[in-house]
Amino acid sequence: MLTGRAMDDLPVTAMLPALQTALATQPNAVLIAPPGAGKTTLVPQALLAADWVGDGRIVMLEPRRLAARAAAERIASLIGEAPGGLVGYRTRLDSVVGPRTRIEVITEGLLTRRLLTDPGLDGVACVIFDEIHERSLDADLALALTLDLQRGLRPELRLLAMSATIDGARLAGLLQAPVIESAGRIYPVTIEYAARDLADPRDLPDALARAVRTALAAHRGDILAFLPGVGEIRRAEAALAGVGVTVLPLFGDLPPGEQARVLAPSATRRVILATSIAETSLTVPGVRVVVDGGYRRAPQFDAGRALTRLVTRRISKAATTQRAGRAGREAPGVAIRLWTEALQRGLPEFDRPEIMEAELSSLALACAAWGERIGDLPFPDPPPDGAVAAAQALLGELGALDTGGKITARGRQMAALGASPRLAALMLAATTPGEQALAADIAALLEERDPLREAGSAEILLRLEAIAGRGVGDRAALARIRQAGATYRARLGLRRDEAAAGDAAVLIAAGFPDRVAARRGEPGSFRLADGGGAKLDLADPLARAPMLAVASLGGRGAPRIGLATPLDPAVLETRLAALVTTSRDVALEGTSGAVMLRERRRFGTIVLSDRSLPASAEDIASALRAAVAAKPSLLGWTDAVRQLQARVGWMRSIEPSDWPDFTDAALIADFETWLFPYLAGLSRLKEVAGLDLAAILRDVLGHERVRALAQALPEQVAAPGGPATIDYEAPVPVASARAQVFYGLDATPKLADGRIGLQIALLSPAQRPIAVTADLAGFWRGGWLDARKDMRGRYPKHEWPEEPWHAPALPRRPRS
Repeated sequence: MLTGRAMDDLPVTAMLPALQTALATQPNAVLIAPPGAGKTTLVPQALLAADWVGDGRIVMLEPRRLAARAAAERIASLIGEAPGGLVGYRTRLDSVVGPRTRIEVITEGLLTRRLLTDPGLDGVACVIFDEIHERSLDADLALALTLDLQRGLRPELRLLAMSATIDGARLAGLLQAPVIESAGRIYPVTIEYAARDLADPRDLPDALARAVRTALAAHRGDILAFLPGVGEIRRAEAALAGVGVTVLPLFGDLPPGEQARVLAPSATRRVILATSIAETSLTVPGVRVVVDGGYRRAPQFDAGRALTRLVTRRISKAATTQRAGRAGREAPGVAIRLWTEALQRGLPEFDRPEIMEAELSSLALACAAWGERIGDLPFPDPPPDGAVAAAQALLGELGALDTGGKITARGRQMAALGASPRLAALMLAATTPGEQALAADIAALLEERDPLREAGSAEILLRLEAIAGRGVGDRAALARIRQAGATYRARLGLRRDEAAAGDAAVLIAAGFPDRVAARRGEPGSFRLADGGGAKLDLADPLARAPMLAVASLGGRGAPRIGLATPLDPAVLETRLAALVTTSRDVALEGTSGAVMLRERRRFGTIVLSDRSLPASAEDIASALRAAVAAKPSLLGWTDAVRQLQARVGWMRSIEPSDWPDFTDAALIADFETWLFPYLAGLSRLKEVAGLDLAAILRDVLGHERVRALAQALPEQVAAPGGPATIDYEAPVPVASARAQVFYGLDATPKLADGRIGLQIALLSPAQRPIAVTADLAGFWRGGWLDARKDMRGRYPKHEWPEEPWHAPALPRRPRS
């Protein structure tokens, strides 16, 4: 059926029989062939005639829209047709297929959406993953889901991974497939290195322009120059003004007509300034020289801040090989690398897979809709746990997952829209046809490049006006946005021309609830609902808005607000009430300790309202309990309490089973039982501090134990001259009084029937210790003689008898 015209001219032709044999006997294969070998063009044709294909279709994934369209056009041209016949293609914005289409070239993300709507891939016999080495997030996800489908419902489904540079053995292990390699036919490419490395990537456009000028003079043929992004391309384009040849840009958002101009042969010499889009899949005719800047742009997700930034980083050795190979597709060429050979040796072998760097909410939603845990799916590299957790938390906040991590009905609606979860939530928040149309436009806008990059304001309404035809902007970007907006209208069940109307801010807040922003302090400084901060240029009219719904954040260092619009906080209370939380915080007034109740309504960390309310009796009791539990020193721990604790402690040491634990740690741990009931009816901390803890603790002991304690360990010991107070907190209990109090006492009193020792502290008239003894009788007859001499000299007006055990206790003589 297929003529295969020009097949014999391409190196991969020699490997087709081996590939066909492999897939005839087993479900999977890996094909490695260098750039220009013809794998993208010829393999789908060759496989279509296989018996196992039958009347099924072959779906081939390409990493970019331009590559998908170019591949389909090339394959169709080889069989003498235009796309839409036997060969067709689909991208997010274009669909050129027909009833006869059996080879369908699609962008990677579309396969996931097809799998979620048609989990069996009915009618598809083979899925080809072209340029699998790029390891995009969409490709990894699609590969994992098709492998899961194959090992379950569709064991006959064939999967083929194709690449020019990849770790073939590792991929073959995942696919359990043979590796078929083609030597290819690459013309020799001379590699030239720079004498020194660039000090800063920002110098790249000028350095590349200088290298291009030099190459134009030194070599023949067109030049393909690689830069990381559109900004660098535009600066290099300006630096090449007056160079004398045609200078053309090539990037993903370029209009199809301008892309086709680059891919068509030219009679005049050209310099093509391209992003990584030209690294694989595409053949740019006439190129003999590659000037490689050595950098690429890649998304990097910060799970801690829930923010994805595009970062500029060095490419891998595999990417340098791919890029250099562009110069040898049609003839011998030269690759000029704007870095040193020493730096080349230190580059990583392969670029880091996007799944290791990207925000994963789309992947997490797709896996939940597929019905499998992420950890159970066969990814080439398992995604990082932190990024997965952040993605699932976001999906929970958006209502896509329940508390158990299972997909909800709303989550299935979100997955069916074929947009990122945030944009799907944004569209599902719309309640009227006009709002749905507005949401479709906002979603389309946020998927594309800003059409008003020089607007001087982050106001998203300016962009929506331009989309509606009431403003000017980047015409190509506006056309893509309108096309995507029409697609989303159709998915929402609207007419494609449904007019947009409604409140953009509430829709944005529904999709980006963590990015609702409230101004804090000076203009341009905002606090985000997730607790982070963001900045806005002071010259922007939005800088003084009290609250913003923020749709995009970016920039280095502190996040910069990219697109936003003013938000009425009252709308959050009505339209997004499920995300508004109410807290009642009971606090204590600092001076009097009175209990105050503050009710706060928050959207994330942003306080929408804050008011004082009368505190209920339970609120007051709860606040006092919390205050005492947090700071037990607020209570009146008097000396009487400490002595009671010590006395109980001594009794517990001799009768452990009969006495409770009255240590501070035990009492504090048991506040709920013995103390908190006494807080009922109190209203402030001063009243708490006035509680008689000693009386409360005696109640805890009960009458019988209080009486037993008084008998065994009295608070005072009786002496001839009066009572002497006992200090039970001392290492050994000690009864202290003036010596005269103990005259007439010839033995140390006993505590607890002698089971607990007692010391006697004899004090001078000035209340200073004369002696401390546990043997009063022995002291009278021994140490007293020296003490008596000293005391008589110091205090002659007091009685100091020679035999105090016989003397009656004498009152202190009044001074004359």
